[in-house]
Amino acid sequence: MPLIVESNPVNAEVMASISGPHTLVVASVDELRRIMVDHPEEHAIVLGPTVDMETASLLAEDLRVSRPGVSVILMRRRVDTPVLAEALRSGMREVVEERDLSTLGEAIRRAQQVYRAVTGPAGPEHRYGKQVTVFSPKGGVGKTTIAANLAVALAARKNLRVCLVDLDLAFGDIAITLQLFPARTIADAVLLQDALDFSVLEPLLTPHKLGFSTLVAPVQPDAKDSIPASLVARVLDTLKKNFDVIVVDTSPAFDEHVLQAFDETDELLLVTTLDVPTLKNVKIACETLDLLNFPKQQRHLVLNRADDKVGLAPEKVETTLDMMIEQRIPTSAEVANATNSGEPIVASHPRHAVSQAIIRLADLVVGEPVAAAGKGKKVKQESSRRGLRRRQGK
Repeated sequence: MPLIVESNPVNAEVMASISGPHTLVVASVDELRRIMVDHPEEHAIVLGPTVDMETASLLAEDLRVSRPGVSVILMRRRVDTPVLAEALRSGMREVVEERDLSTLGEAIRRAQQVYRAVTGPAGPEHRYGKQVTVFSPKGGVGKTTIAANLAVALAARKNLRVCLVDLDLAFGDIAITLQLFPARTIADAVLLQDALDFSVLEPLLTPHKLGFSTLVAPVQPDAKDSIPASLVARVLDTLKKNFDVIVVDTSPAFDEHVLQAFDETDELLLVTTLDVPTLKNVKIACETLDLLNFPKQQRHLVLNRADDKVGLAPEKVETTLDMMIEQRIPTSAEVANATNSGEPIVASHPRHAVSQAIIRLADLVVGEPVAAAGKGKKVKQESSRRGLRRRQGK
């Protein structure tokens, strides 16, 4: 989001309506300088018509050296040759006529592109969080319950920031499973996507009392059609820069949003149960992942309701899928009871066999046991993956 300097409240309101709902507006350059101390990643400073030219020039000259990634955008009632010359001399990047609001919006978007180009991608010292995607091509296998409880298990570790994302955009159940009442959903990111960063995304998150954040699915199923897959990629990438672990619950289909999530995935949990239709769908899913060149070492087979007596043994599952079952989660009516009460079983009954299985699953995806989680270690993950479309071209 940009910072706007404008003492006229009418002008400021109009300018803020162009730059977005999370824009900060201050009345003077002195106030701006104080604000910028706490906003080191701002990409644009918009100086309104009431800011005198000398003050604007001094600020631009200072920022050209101290904050080269920041674009100073000057708004004037009339743009003439002397104004343009002074703006060029002092290092301002754009000059916009006061009434030309569409150009102001374009200038702010260009400023974000300049900021990214100047600051560059995160260096090797930057640690991205790890994304754990929970997927099954068949509904009703307990995928959402596993994702929610996994987030609880991970958030119980000290110094581990966790975000749970509901990417079943048409029929997501994370909010109702956790009995959340979100004010915002991922659908609200659509109007903000041109300036999406964590300062924009964070207000869309709903905190859970157990210490993790959630980004829930839209309330209306048809909202899915308005959410582009490119936005999903940007949302997940932004979250990975600000959380240690992101748990993603997906829809039971290879739609464009799920494929985009796979591009960002570090560990994929494939959930199956002991029934032939589910097993058939999971086998097809594995074949599809092979075609997409999704690394086998990043796939983990999770058998839910593993002790059901239905005439199909876990060994048969492993033979059919040519994969080892890495975690078996037992059957229990208490899981449904906990879900219906809005209290995940890992929280309400941490010593239950199901809870212990999910805690071991958390060990698997994070790569360290619960006993070591209190040491404040940050998750290290330097991804060498390529996007699915890029993998296809390998």
